[in-house]
Amino acid sequence: MQDKSYLMIPGPTPVPPTVVAAMTAPMIGHRSEDFQVLHKDIITKLQKIFQTQNEIYILTSSGTGGMESAVANTVSPGDKVLTLVGGKFGERWSELTKQYGAEVIEVNFEWGTCVDPQVVQEKLAANPDIKVVFATQNETSTGVTNDIESIGKIVAQTSALFVVDGVSGVGGIEIKVDEWHVDILTTGSQKSLMLPPGLAIQSISDKAWKVIEANKSPRYYFNLLKARKQYPKWNTAYTPAVSLFVGLNASLDMMLAEGLDNVYARHKLLREATRAAIRALGLKLMADESYASPVITSVYAPEGIGADDIRKVLNNEYNITFAGGQAKLKNKIFRIAHMGFADQMNVLIAISGLEMALQKVGYPVELGAGVRAAQQVFLGV
Repeated sequence: MQDKSYLMIPGPTPVPPTVVAAMTAPMIGHRSEDFQVLHKDIITKLQKIFQTQNEIYILTSSGTGGMESAVANTVSPGDKVLTLVGGKFGERWSELTKQYGAEVIEVNFEWGTCVDPQVVQEKLAANPDIKVVFATQNETSTGVTNDIESIGKIVAQTSALFVVDGVSGVGGIEIKVDEWHVDILTTGSQKSLMLPPGLAIQSISDKAWKVIEANKSPRYYFNLLKARKQYPKWNTAYTPAVSLFVGLNASLDMMLAEGLDNVYARHKLLREATRAAIRALGLKLMADESYASPVITSVYAPEGIGADDIRKVLNNEYNITFAGGQAKLKNKIFRIAHMGFADQMNVLIAISGLEMALQKVGYPVELGAGVRAAQQVFLGV
């Protein structure tokens, strides 16, 4: 019998059978009327999820490609930018902007904590020539969700653009692009949107277009001005990943059928159950309750036990895959994703496997304690 596997990492995430089936449909031409109808339909649905009236562009690339597009189109050499860093993916904004010749003001927050909007306000006041502020909605490396609403209101009072990495959050965590003054929101297909890797999606505000039009950075494939020329015809500048577009349409239909409020509530419930289970097992959570991510939970390994040793047992003996720590958190934490196509039973399987793995690596665990705590959250008792 072929082994079942349980993928609980923050991307790529499991793809629903409905979406897989949709992507097996016969290929259509990317310059055909069928594709144009599909493209227009997808954008209408994405605007509901993004909560925006802005144009939304779908690029055939990874989520990092979408981040690079946001930088390449808004940062000219010598521009002063502000990057808000509280983990590995906040660092990526700094790395990208430096590659495009920006003068980078990097504000670092302790990993496992959220961005302090007051610090953002102070930096903008001290540096009125900052052109772009780069933030992360959901810091996947630590399991922290930042207060995009508060940061957006602060940035909107200045001439700076507000660019947000929503790669792991969009689809699992609510975001209100227009109300929260997000000038560019970029996300990826392989996380909460329940697709294979290969699409980057971004909304562009009118304020951002003015900067893009004046931008001096060299770019070709990620030139959003080329993409905008094709937008009225519902075409793309270059060959799109047609099958992924079809899959995206199916995954968006699933989310809208569930109801976005229900989607976000489901993710929050999975977070609460996972955190309750971890506490019941006597393990330490990385993120505080007030800003803990609804889509991923980061957990410190017990003293004297490597996180990767726990993950190895989970993978080799139970076919359960957790994510490890990155950079300075390597072998110190493990991360349990509950994003996208995830439900209560996924969490119960993950916690049950974790309990057995902990016992096998020598951690004194009361079998069933974590599972019981998660069950109590799900049952509301």
